[in-house]
Amino acid sequence: MAKVRVAGFSLSLDGFGAGPDQSLENPLGKGGEELHRWMFGTRMFNAMIGKNGGSDGIDDAYAHRSMDGFGAFILGRNMFGPVRGPWQDESWKGWWGDNPPYHAPTFVLTHHPRDPIQMDGGTTFIFVTEGIEAALDQATRAAGGRDVKIAGGVDTVRQYLRAGLIDEMHFALSPVALGQGEAMFAGIDLPAQGFRVAEYQATEHAAHVLLRR
Repeated sequence: MAKVRVAGFSLSLDGFGAGPDQSLENPLGKGGEELHRWMFGTRMFNAMIGKNGGSDGIDDAYAHRSMDGFGAFILGRNMFGPVRGPWQDESWKGWWGDNPPYHAPTFVLTHHPRDPIQMDGGTTFIFVTEGIEAALDQATRAAGGRDVKIAGGVDTVRQYLRAGLIDEMHFALSPVALGQGEAMFAGIDLPAQGFRVAEYQATEHAAHVLLRR
């Protein structure tokens, strides 16, 4: 049965999924890039950006799992880009260039309507103004029996968590303390929602934790 999953989501040791002050220069917030070091050196990540080489092993396996098996993705507006408020024009098409890594229908939560954007490689950005349930309904139908990934950012994952709509989550805990930023679990009782640790593996670069209901 298809699942709604979070996968490959990097967190700091103090529970932050992004640094403060996101901007065009700091898309992950100040210090946020440090959270993803575990993935940057993997064979999977190098292949995704058109390079050869990279490490195998546990980090690479979880990196592959973070993008495999999904038929649709859901993003928050902030993860799509730094533009706030009404769309001023059609120029911003995401952080990823002409060929984003999703290669599937990708639904963007927003309060401001915008026409879908077809990108190279099979990604189509579809903008949803009716809320998280509407986005999940559309993504589930678009996924065609495959899983749906709640890709982020932090606030988007938290919204789906609070609504009880996530089945499984993989977090990569990086050996970094940010001190401030976007806290993933503040006010959320994971055991009360039925989540238990299903997998745990640690490497030099991250502790990988899989939570499942």
